[in-house]
Amino acid sequence: MLLCMNPTSHGRADRSFFFWALGIAGMAVCAPAWGQSKEFRLDPAGGWEPSRVPTPGTDEAVIAEARQMLAQRRYGAAESLLDAWIEANENTKSPWLAEAFLLRGDARLGNDDEEDALRDYEEVVQGFTGSDMFPLALEREMDVALLYLNGLRRRVLGIRIDSGVSLAEEILLRINERLPGSRLAERALLELADYYYRSRDLRMASESYDVFLRLYPQSEYRQKALQRRVYANIARFKGPKYDATGLTDAKLQVEQFAREYPVEAEAAGMSDALVARLDESAAAQMLDTGSWYIKQGDAVSAR
Repeated sequence: MLLCMNPTSHGRADRSFFFWALGIAGMAVCAPAWGQSKEFRLDPAGGWEPSRVPTPGTDEAVIAEARQMLAQRRYGAAESLLDAWIEANENTKSPWLAEAFLLRGDARLGNDDEEDALRDYEEVVQGFTGSDMFPLALEREMDVALLYLNGLRRRVLGIRIDSGVSLAEEILLRINERLPGSRLAERALLELADYYYRSRDLRMASESYDVFLRLYPQSEYRQKALQRRVYANIARFKGPKYDATGLTDAKLQVEQFAREYPVEAEAAGMSDALVARLDESAAAQMLDTGSWYIKQGDAVSAR
């Protein structure tokens, strides 16, 4: 299970501020001055008109009230309301249960409690795969993963000191398992590859862009992924005394990029001149390797 996690795992990120806005008001625009929650929709003139008024005392009314509280950023009140409702209904087949977990997760995330929010989103993901809330819960999980990749640290004994990177990696990879081929899965994999690229984990960046290009060959981000894969492989080469496999891959990838995006390749310097420099670096590495074998008295291997 995704959230059976060790809260003391160690990683690399530092905390940074992130403003969370999930657009809850777009789900339902409510009038707080009225005696009950109402849902609105745009009329043909561009104004708001009531779409329906839930019957007071029903489950639908509770969910509508929770939405209203979230739209007002009354996260604590929404969480308390949903706590009581979920406790009374979690063992039922209520059609509102999936949304209740999703909304409580939103309330907890608004209260800076992203780990408990993830547990609620997982309730939706694992228990309501056929629900309309399923892709929304995965999207919320990705929002939390991006918080961690952008520096938010996990709490240990109430203090944010632990990296959330490993959990973020797991979340983003699981999105590709749970909703394969979707735009959300495409974005999740690209976000992970971009993170590795930013953090100079060049081997993982190269591999992630490679997987991305194989899974999403028609992606609108294909050019970016092709280009960054080349840069990552070139940057992996540390000199003649090190493995030159990345240079061989980069040479082929430069040629591919130039075929597919000739104008962009010329502007980025991915031309025959770059291929020539890669050949020179690879030759220097081969010469260094051959010299080492000669010093060892192994002329056959030096060839």
